[in-house]
Amino acid sequence: MSLPLRWLADTGVQVSSLALGTMGFGSDPEADAAMYAAARDAGINFFDCADVYDGGASERSLGELVRDDRDQIVLCTKAYFPTGPGPNDRGSSRYHLVRAVEASLQRLQTDRIDLFFLHRFDDHASLERTLRAVDHLVAQGKILYVGLSNVAAWQAQAALGTAALHGLEGIVALQPMYNLAKRQAESEILPMAQANGLAVFPYGPLGGGLLSGRYGRTERPDDGRLVANPMYATRYGDEANYDLAERWRAKAQQLGVHPVSLAVAWVASHPAVTAPLLGARTVEQLRPALAAADIDMTPALRAELSAMSPAPAPATDRNEEGSAASYSAVLTEKPGSR
Repeated sequence: MSLPLRWLADTGVQVSSLALGTMGFGSDPEADAAMYAAARDAGINFFDCADVYDGGASERSLGELVRDDRDQIVLCTKAYFPTGPGPNDRGSSRYHLVRAVEASLQRLQTDRIDLFFLHRFDDHASLERTLRAVDHLVAQGKILYVGLSNVAAWQAQAALGTAALHGLEGIVALQPMYNLAKRQAESEILPMAQANGLAVFPYGPLGGGLLSGRYGRTERPDDGRLVANPMYATRYGDEANYDLAERWRAKAQQLGVHPVSLAVAWVASHPAVTAPLLGARTVEQLRPALAAADIDMTPALRAELSAMSPAPAPATDRNEEGSAASYSAVLTEKPGSR
């Protein structure tokens, strides 16, 4: 299998149109190896991790697996969230980032991180100081490119402007949450990424398992993130989401495809998306996600699927935009048409 390639912004680097997120790596080496092999066989060359995943075990597992392929893959990790009990074992300060990157390099058994994401916007650190710290790490060759995860559009734009103003290494990629139940990124993040030529690697295309086919109005499995993890239960706990899950499963059945494949294909079909991050704990869970590449997501099918959940509000209060009642539509009418 050979996946289409996408450009990583303007870096000249090409990445696969599907990417593997390795948050589930670390506890089962055999399962990790099987998922890595399946991803490579499918043509994936982009692997994403973070220093907090399974207390660093995910990075260690991924580091073992990529050793023989190191120069053939794009290796990503992230830092911000707490990695220890101390008050400075977190955040985007130079103090923390320098140590976090060094620790990740050791766990990943590599001399450089190809794409390093700031895992969250730091409300207590100067953005300029943070970007100078990252610029310093790039100059040392420990990081090649820089991205942002879990940020608002204005935060990403502020980072782009600050880097340009001070001649610092710029941002080339974003990693937002995006799935049919969580479409806020469509309002500003994705258009902003397109306007600036940024790569986008959305996480959570299955909504924490919501769109996997296991959930419905009255169906709740005994295991899974939405059951076991309070964060995911809160994120997707609205009953409307379970109604969506049931309708989604029925739609996938009607189309003759796996709900997982359809969910990933829908995310991948947005024009701003470079590659969705696939997540799994076993190769059996991963295979239907990989099969998303086989779905012909036409504009008509995407529109039909998109209509199954509410579109987010526009970035301004002009909610008539995009309709026949908008001022723009009136201006483009032919003279005398009214």
